[in-house]
Amino acid sequence: MLEKLEAAHAAGKLRFFGQHARLADADAFAAFLAPLRTTRWFVYAKRPFAGPQAVLAYLSRYTHRVAIANSRLIAADDDGVTFTWKDYRFEGRDRHKTMTLAPDEFIRRFLLHILPKGFHRIRHYGLLASAARRANIARARSCSPHPSRQRRPTRRPRPPPRRQPTIARHARAAAGA
Repeated sequence: MLEKLEAAHAAGKLRFFGQHARLADADAFAAFLAPLRTTRWFVYAKRPFAGPQAVLAYLSRYTHRVAIANSRLIAADDDGVTFTWKDYRFEGRDRHKTMTLAPDEFIRRFLLHILPKGFHRIRHYGLLASAARRANIARARSCSPHPSRQRRPTRRPRPPPRRQPTIARHARAAAGA
């Protein structure tokens, strides 16, 4: 298996970015692979049931849910993918910017947002998910062997509003009633 990885590297089929850019050098890549040669590898891989189109359909469902909304995609061609993004360091009009990435870099960044099987997006899952948070907390408290303390109000109750003097009351007071 490592031989195929080395062959892909020698053929220039592998690209490295960011902190891994140094692995483009053949000697650095060989040094990186050296400790992997002592590991016994067992690979289990099978073809997708419905072929590559099904894999693309699966991945495409995430374009509007996880990494990037369809509305943010401006253009895509052989030269790159252009999309809008927010720069949170700025306010106002300067916050929204446009970026164009090479197709392989766009796909690499996009795939970073796809969660492995068995993982769930935190904001949509768990006891404290917003849809059922109140009911789940109440149920957890009822199952707890420790009595729950009632929360005290954080604010003091407001005193009833004072009645404003009216003209009739002033008139009665003036008449001596």
